[in-house]
Amino acid sequence: MTAYDKTLLDNVYLEEEANRLKKSGFISAEQYQSIQYQLPRLKSHNNIFFRIGLFFLGCMLYSSICGMLSLFGLAIMDDAYLFFIYLFAVIGFGAKEFMSREMKYFGFGLDDSFILGAILALLIAVGLSFEENYSPNYLIVTIAMAIVSSVAYLRYLNLSLALLACFGITGSVAYFTFEYLIIGKTILPFVMLLFSGSCYFISKKKLQNLTAPYYYNGLKLAKGFCLILFYLAGNYYVVRELNFSLSEYYYYGGQSTEIPFALFFWAFTISVPVLYLYFSLKNKDRMLLWIGFLSLCFSIFTYKAYHHVLPPEAALTIGGLLLFAFTYFAIKKTKHNETGITFKPDRFADPNAFANLQVLVAASQFGLKPEVKPEESPMEFGGGGFSGGGSSGEF
Repeated sequence: MTAYDKTLLDNVYLEEEANRLKKSGFISAEQYQSIQYQLPRLKSHNNIFFRIGLFFLGCMLYSSICGMLSLFGLAIMDDAYLFFIYLFAVIGFGAKEFMSREMKYFGFGLDDSFILGAILALLIAVGLSFEENYSPNYLIVTIAMAIVSSVAYLRYLNLSLALLACFGITGSVAYFTFEYLIIGKTILPFVMLLFSGSCYFISKKKLQNLTAPYYYNGLKLAKGFCLILFYLAGNYYVVRELNFSLSEYYYYGGQSTEIPFALFFWAFTISVPVLYLYFSLKNKDRMLLWIGFLSLCFSIFTYKAYHHVLPPEAALTIGGLLLFAFTYFAIKKTKHNETGITFKPDRFADPNAFANLQVLVAASQFGLKPEVKPEESPMEFGGGGFSGGGSSGEF
């Protein structure tokens, strides 16, 4: 299914694993360089800034090609603009295929711009082809986005395509529920809860049974996307404000009103972050831990948006004290644990990060300064042969 040579693609993942082992101190830099020399692989860039620069360069190249074709083509056929938009999409897909198969580009930056530009041109063309009352059919557009992005990810293994596929599938389900079901507006949060929960367990099962590493990052991204979607689908603030924005009163101003099943959504908003944090610590899932912390912060924001119990400065002070107390006792409890939940540094993280942090903290707290070499004294000594004190061997 992938467009790349299997051997070269395998070597890319082997080189990434070797780089992680080198950073963790399991292998030396010489061994890592030897592995790099022995493994022919696809052309890619790990430097994110260099890759972004090539991406913008590719965008300018792709837009220049499309602009040149527009100038020459529309001068001949004035009413064939839709044909040219489809042609731009074909050019983008063709350029990406050529770069992947012939030029061996894999996450190079230049190829990313062509595949994303091709998908954008295709979605614009589909939207213009299925207009209803001078408005695009959003359901068809989201379905096309889901299908094209999914197929493109399976072939080119680009994480941005996996993210587009997640948005396309979610948008298709949400728009179909809201637009084509009689009680779609009422059951939309529950449909999204069921959808995100099902997709989470499917992606988790696929990750456990995965044999090849090609789709690991994409499934992991989909798993995190489902966790975020599951929380947002039941968050009280999101449900209430989205329900108000979809109503006819939104365009006349005013404020949102209480929603049905408010008690359920409040309980969901409070309990889900706690469950995320608990299972992240139990299963040692770092991604779930970060999502749990972010969802907990958003739950606090949700409560403060509708219930003003304390002034902001007092709430921030109390929250900071509670967070400090929790962090202090958690570190004390897990400081000497060798297994399970522990505060000991991860070998796959930067091994010098904690040491550098300790030096910086000590320098900032105690005013330590770098050692300065003392100036040489203007009085010169020397010349002593055996009696010392700077005297010479003669009296």
